[in-house]
Amino acid sequence: MKDYNFSLQPFPPTQPPLSLKIKGKIFRHSNTLALHYTLLGHLGELVIPTPADIPARKNELWKGTCFEFFVAVRDFHPYWEFNLSPAGHWNVYRFADYRQGMEEEKVFTSMDFSVRRQPQSLRLDLKLNLNKIVKEKQPLEVALSSVIELKDGELTYWALTHGGPQADFHRREGFIVKL
Repeated sequence: MKDYNFSLQPFPPTQPPLSLKIKGKIFRHSNTLALHYTLLGHLGELVIPTPADIPARKNELWKGTCFEFFVAVRDFHPYWEFNLSPAGHWNVYRFADYRQGMEEEKVFTSMDFSVRRQPQSLRLDLKLNLNKIVKEKQPLEVALSSVIELKDGELTYWALTHGGPQADFHRREGFIVKL
């Protein structure tokens, strides 16, 4: 089992810094990926969607507060983008290469994750069976990111690393977690 503790950074670094922190842990055991995000700070300053009665696959979750991660097999161009909303909505997209050939990944018909809210924190926990998209022994590269919407409507972009002049979670040099 490999595990990785992380802390996401905003893009660009804001002045003064936002009073938020996004940290977590990701690990892989056999071909199960476990991921935990924790958002800490004054959550009243943010737009956090309320829990849905019936969580569903939805498009464009990145237009609001959303936790994301990207998975690729090392040395292969295709990759998957996973979007998880605090409301419980989700989606998975497959790309043939950098921002090319985007399609909904239909092998996933649901996404099992939980969200716990407290006054100063929000935690999202996910367990994902990767057998539908990768073989157990294939080495993975993962990028971790989030979009956080502020009360004024501004979107902030968070990732492990930002490698370009604009926030772009699809850049392969951001896939720095090796599992």
